[in-house]
Amino acid sequence: MRLLLVEDDNHVAAALSAVLARHGFEVTHARSGEEALQALVPEGPGFGVVLLDLGLPDQDGYEVCGKIRKRTGTPVIMVTARADVRSRIHGLNLGADDYVVKPYDTGELLARIHAVSRRTVPEDASGAADSALRLGPVLIELPTRQVSVDGSVVALTRKEFDLLALLAQRPGVVFRREQIISEVWRTSWEGTGRTLEVHVASLRAKLRLPALIETVRGVGYRLVAPDA
Repeated sequence: MRLLLVEDDNHVAAALSAVLARHGFEVTHARSGEEALQALVPEGPGFGVVLLDLGLPDQDGYEVCGKIRKRTGTPVIMVTARADVRSRIHGLNLGADDYVVKPYDTGELLARIHAVSRRTVPEDASGAADSALRLGPVLIELPTRQVSVDGSVVALTRKEFDLLALLAQRPGVVFRREQIISEVWRTSWEGTGRTLEVHVASLRAKLRLPALIETVRGVGYRLVAPDA
């Protein structure tokens, strides 16, 4: 996923960019509101999320958020030291999708980035891209919750399908264990870690593609799209 990081502090931006890159993001760094707006022109590369720090040198961060929202539907996460409720409400009213207060936990920030990106439905006139996911020989049909490999249907449990569909939405992106548990099981990490491991092992066996889901030690899992 491409991510636009709007942050005037180069040291903060470098550290955060390194973390995001390790989790599969392609980061573009803008140091001012004007740089951010120039990066979001229609003919630009396109971004999955904008991470917007409000303390910018040239423009008020809230003003930049409003301008971004007028020109694109890209999700915006505001990052600021202002923790009062009024500031949060103001940011959300301007079109921000989420609000993170400094200092923040990196894991929480990553979870919020993934959450807002999933809420955005890609624009596709036919709608076909939203109904099925093709990953080499694997076809995931979302409306019917059916999975097939090389044309043969594979019977999955509800949680196995939910887990596969979650990872398949962002091939190559690392999903933290805590995030997967929250999204698929709708509960906290405690006591559910072993369940996740069992479901991953079951998916690998049923799909007969052991390399499809890669374990990222100490972090979580990612889906590695196989060749057709």
